[in-house]
Amino acid sequence: MEKYDVVIIGGGPIGLACGIECQQAGLSYVILEKGCLVNSLYNYPTTMTFFSTSERLEIGGVPFVSISAKPTRSEALEYYRRVTQNKTLNVRLFEEVQSVKNVGNLYQTTTKKSEYEAKYLILATGFYDIPNTLGIEGENLPKVTHYYKDPHFYAFQKVLVVGANNSAVDVALETWRKGAEVTMVIREPEIGKSVKYWVRPDIENRITEGSIKAYFESKISKITESSVTINTTGGEITVENDWVLAMTGYKPNLPFLEKLGIKLSDDPQRKPQYDETTMETNLPNVFIAGVICGGMDTRSLFIENSRVHAELIVKRILEKEKV
Repeated sequence: MEKYDVVIIGGGPIGLACGIECQQAGLSYVILEKGCLVNSLYNYPTTMTFFSTSERLEIGGVPFVSISAKPTRSEALEYYRRVTQNKTLNVRLFEEVQSVKNVGNLYQTTTKKSEYEAKYLILATGFYDIPNTLGIEGENLPKVTHYYKDPHFYAFQKVLVVGANNSAVDVALETWRKGAEVTMVIREPEIGKSVKYWVRPDIENRITEGSIKAYFESKISKITESSVTINTTGGEITVENDWVLAMTGYKPNLPFLEKLGIKLSDDPQRKPQYDETTMETNLPNVFIAGVICGGMDTRSLFIENSRVHAELIVKRILEKEKV
């Protein structure tokens, strides 16, 4: 069993930031990531551009230089890879955590490959791994996906996009521009208010001119191999379909936190219990960092406003070590 001061679960930007802070403080640490480095960012669409400017995505004091003010996915992957290499961070990739148990005053973490023991535990697991499902017949068909990589795959196909926020709008516009016949199904009466301001006029114009068909205040009720049934304001309709891209958002692995013993709020947000000044949870020496701190409210925390979590956590650990 490998022994460290700190075990960090999650190798995204915030997990890496926590590793950097531990390193600078002289704490031994290991970062455990179940996928590739910054796995969530890797799973973003290949053509994605960040909403934030590059300097707001920086960690560890390493400058993030991008061609435009708002960096692309590929630039972000390159940046975080270079940071990891430059800082020689102790990252173990493709090591999914199977269990965590408290033994005395220590936490023992077991992965598919090894076992680790540490006094302190940091959870920076993000929220991109578990999609919000539709809960309808046919959702498990191969034609249905909650993830999107590249528009070329959908060229000249009948594509139905579920959702009205940034990811759904980007998917609709990009696949349409590659020749797809695009239909959008939107629960709300309008395009999401959080859609990027430079994209909103584009999608609204495409819908107005009829290039992209949109059903507002509607929802899917059934998916088959060749069609999709939609409950619209004008009644139930069935449209021909090749692919369904359900851009319905994602949720954090809250059951993992509950199993560990971290308390969650009883309201729909299911926010984990923690001290906002130290990021320590109701479990002693267990901290959370990044978007998982918001529970189901996944739109309140991003890289730029949760980078500070790493500093708060390590500051608290050093205070504990002095006692």
